[in-house]
Amino acid sequence: MIKKIAWDTFKNTGDINSFLEYKQIENIEKNIKQEESKQEKNKIEDRTEL
Repeated sequence: MIKKIAWDTFKNTGDINSFLEYKQIENIEKNIKQEESKQEKNKIEDRTEL
């Protein structure tokens, strides 16, 4: 949804900053998901060591 809003804003205004801000948000979300995945993997590894 954010991507559509950012893209529509860019198309309507020609302001590339809104689209670039979307890309930053997308990268932050991606990094959060990767970090959560790492943490979950570490929890599983910690349980198997017991």
